[in-house]
Amino acid sequence: MAKRIIWSKRAQNDRKQIFQFWIEHNKSKSYSLKLNHLFKEAVKLLAVHPTIGIQSDYEDVRTKLVRDYRIFYEVKGDSIHILTIWDCNRDLTNIKL
Repeated sequence: MAKRIIWSKRAQNDRKQIFQFWIEHNKSKSYSLKLNHLFKEAVKLLAVHPTIGIQSDYEDVRTKLVRDYRIFYEVKGDSIHILTIWDCNRDLTNIKL
């Protein structure tokens, strides 16, 4: 049975900022729409297979790679909490979950 997905406010804001960046950079929404589709598909996969992501350095936090982004999430009972979306080009030592 698929787990329920819960997006944190931070993850929702991360996603919006990523999409806005690509809209401004490319002067088009097409890449942002494609990225949104990839994020949704990855999260659907996590809902069915929550341990598919790689264990992170943080206890109980896993990560799923989508293009140049890492989706950090935590499995809690019957739900998956999406914590943040991190640009892989940024230094991971600055991340605080």
